[in-house]
Amino acid sequence: MELSYRIRAVDPGDLNQVVRIEQCCFPAEEAASEVSLRLRIETFPESFLVAETRERVIGFINGCVTNHRTIEDEMFSQMSFHVPDGAYQAVFGLDVLPDYRHRGIAGALMEKLIETARAKGRRGMILTCKERLIPYYERFGYENLGISRSVHGGAVWYDMILGF
Repeated sequence: MELSYRIRAVDPGDLNQVVRIEQCCFPAEEAASEVSLRLRIETFPESFLVAETRERVIGFINGCVTNHRTIEDEMFSQMSFHVPDGAYQAVFGLDVLPDYRHRGIAGALMEKLIETARAKGRRGMILTCKERLIPYYERFGYENLGISRSVHGGAVWYDMILGF
């Protein structure tokens, strides 16, 4: 049976569901806190999209807009890095609940954010990922820039960039 869902801009009322999804998708040392997610929703709602089915959020993608070509760890907690007319759309997280994975939802969220970033005239998109996810992001056209300076959560991250 095909899953029916829609992608829409985040709403402040989504916070509790978004927090639960983040905690489910990332280890505690990597997951964004409720405070951080609230600030992201308040600061850059135009680049915080959710996938919803039957009024339930099942996934989301979010990130600030910046002039930096790679993600710095401070960006995750300091909203001052958000520059509304910046050159690059960052992706801080792409989360989908486990029961809804492998159905194209993450890809649809990424494609929608790419479409939004292009329409706003950005130069590209940036993200960090673990080595095992490099091929996934390369399918969207991202280029691997190598090991990141990021030490977020004590993990090894790779910088990825998608130029427009």
